[in-house]
Amino acid sequence: MRKTIIICFSAVLLLAACKDRDNAVLQKPLSISERRLSELSIKMANYLPQVAVDSNRIPRALAADGSLIAENSHQWTSGFFPGTLWLLYGYSKDAAMKNAAKQWTAFLEKEKWDGHTHDLGFKLNSSFGNAYKITNNPKYKDVVVQASKTLINRYNNKIGCIRSWDWNADVWQFPVIIDNIMNLEMLFEATAYTGDSTFYNIARQHAKTTLKNHYRPDFSCFHVVDYDTLTGEVRLKTTHQGYSDGSAWSRGQAWGLYGYTMAYGKTKDPAFLEQAKGIAQFFFNHPRLPADKIPYWDFDAPNIPNEPRDVSAAAVAACGLLELCEYNPANKTQYLAWADAILASLAKPEYQSEAPPFLLDHSTGSVPGEFEVDVPIVYADYYYVTALLRRLALAGKE
Repeated sequence: MRKTIIICFSAVLLLAACKDRDNAVLQKPLSISERRLSELSIKMANYLPQVAVDSNRIPRALAADGSLIAENSHQWTSGFFPGTLWLLYGYSKDAAMKNAAKQWTAFLEKEKWDGHTHDLGFKLNSSFGNAYKITNNPKYKDVVVQASKTLINRYNNKIGCIRSWDWNADVWQFPVIIDNIMNLEMLFEATAYTGDSTFYNIARQHAKTTLKNHYRPDFSCFHVVDYDTLTGEVRLKTTHQGYSDGSAWSRGQAWGLYGYTMAYGKTKDPAFLEQAKGIAQFFFNHPRLPADKIPYWDFDAPNIPNEPRDVSAAAVAACGLLELCEYNPANKTQYLAWADAILASLAKPEYQSEAPPFLLDHSTGSVPGEFEVDVPIVYADYYYVTALLRRLALAGKE
């Protein structure tokens, strides 16, 4: 009983503190990004006292019936919920948010040894990487470095890529998915942290090989490219989550936009900048992109406009645009207009989730896989908050 009273009292104090902070913020003019971050911080703070911290219940998505889909640290999305908490803490400075972020993040540390996945960046850079940047605690940095050491063991020098998946060996020899470009960010950070160029060189080469083999002349990309392990040559170009092998799966296009923009920022390789610019033009000038800039799950899905949207693709793309505008001043106005259109759409009630801890609705995991279709998904929230923070930072420079 005493424990329950303490928890309830703490929750009341937390809510009061959040309201006081929000009232103070509202006394000055707010940008859209600042207002949304304030609202989202309070929304998450309201949720945290009600959720039990459980290593097997890391939030991932909602099922079609509205129940929570939760997971353990082994799954590729496990870092996004603690990562979102870190980002919101970095904005709000809410002590309870920080405590929750630390608790959820701790469950993921053992994943730094998992050599059977390429998703270590998704899992550990989003969680421990943000934790280090916000707190400057070297223990968090050490986890990122060890995870990077584990990840580069999946690199094949003959192919010039990090292997994505170890399954479906009857079909693939050495599959590389476009998603994998996102995990390179952790490797670039590891070189910055250690001075060891091994991580940087592998990340840069993976990006170069992917640019060469994943992309079509119109800057759309294949989802999966499979390589021959003996010759290093391409065996197959196919899809696993898109509508067809030759279609443009929207989240894949967004991964590429974010990934090549990030890779240019880390390397200053002009080929990466040109690639990012081309992907942005493909994405945002596509005739099947809706007016509100929230794409259907695949640009070539057969029943547009009666196809599910993918809010996560929009959020990732907005992140890419908001970094790209800093590297390409000639197109900055256009990139900002596209990113602002996405953020304005995502602020509308129809895209906001009413089911905490999720912030956004209408994301799509996999239509072919028939899972997480048109529901809240945690990585959409992570990249949404990232985009809002980037937009707020840009506003501060204007």
